[in-house]
Amino acid sequence: MSKIDYYELLGVVRGADDKELKSAFRKMAMKYHPDRNPGDASAEARFKEINEAYEILRDPQKRAAYDQFGHAAFENGGGGFGGAAGGFGGGGFHDIFEDLFGEMMGGRGRGRRDGRERGADLRYNMEISLEEAFEGKTADISVPTAISCETCSGTGAKPGSEPKTCATCAGAGRVRASSGFFSIERTCPQCHGRGQVISDPCDDCHGEGRVTRERNLSVNIPAGIEDGVRIRLANEGEAGARGGPNGDLYIFVTVKPHQFFQRDGADLYCRIPISMTTAALGGQLEVGTLDGSKSRVKVPEGTQTGKQFRLRAKGMPVMRTSDFGDLYIQVVTETPQNLTKRQRELLQEFDEISSHENNPESHGFFSRMKKFLDGLAE
Repeated sequence: MSKIDYYELLGVVRGADDKELKSAFRKMAMKYHPDRNPGDASAEARFKEINEAYEILRDPQKRAAYDQFGHAAFENGGGGFGGAAGGFGGGGFHDIFEDLFGEMMGGRGRGRRDGRERGADLRYNMEISLEEAFEGKTADISVPTAISCETCSGTGAKPGSEPKTCATCAGAGRVRASSGFFSIERTCPQCHGRGQVISDPCDDCHGEGRVTRERNLSVNIPAGIEDGVRIRLANEGEAGARGGPNGDLYIFVTVKPHQFFQRDGADLYCRIPISMTTAALGGQLEVGTLDGSKSRVKVPEGTQTGKQFRLRAKGMPVMRTSDFGDLYIQVVTETPQNLTKRQRELLQEFDEISSHENNPESHGFFSRMKKFLDGLAE
């Protein structure tokens, strides 16, 4: 059976540079790697072909010979190169993958050769009120998590015994299989990359080195915290397997909507309805704030709906500073309802004696509207 053209196999043109070759090789090797296609003989065969192609094309001398003579350059010692993958058995193949895939081929195994594994990170959702966000608080929470087994001190082995070095991989966590010129390093199937095996596991944790329990923690919520802020508690996550380091705990804070105040950063907004007479004649409002005090707001005569009044430093504290945002009061004029006969008469009388000066905004609007319509009619 004739071999597939190396360039076609990697999906590159003949003039591809080293960067393009490396990128194409990475993509194809990841796709057909045996660890991603367990038990697939065709994928493993293609994986070998891809590595053979890359080993030839990455070497300038071998590539030049291949470009001139094709596959014949490496058959029966042709071209003086001896064989397509003469350097594979000496570790060249592993060096290529160590460089390209790091963790996939080497890093993951090295990190677990002593059997220790880092615990998973945990998430805890916490909902607080705006008042609590204003003042800050210390919250006591209960988190179900895996903790280090006290019986075996996290080793996973029954007290009096200890994990043993894996005989299959000699503690390396990985094994190498060779087939002719080709060599593949894989995670050890006996110890699953840990480098150790437990022949006599702990009765309480069944060899895991950790058990699930409820943990009680105190969490400091700083004053001024905003909705959606994430608090990280280092090493408070799930315990690592067999004495490995703990993961982290992340507290996701949600601030509940408030019945009076809306928040924008450190500023607060409050919408307050006022009577028509207060808006027309002026007056004073007494407004409660989150710090428990009351502030007076003077409403000038003739105040319009939507007018805002600013109360400096009456907003939210800025987290981990001494600064405060502002409180903005927005007034909305309420139209009278359920009028009595006398109230109606008074309003009608007021309307009759009113002039354009009493309602300049509406008068101006309708004057502009009339001009606009007259212009369309012309």
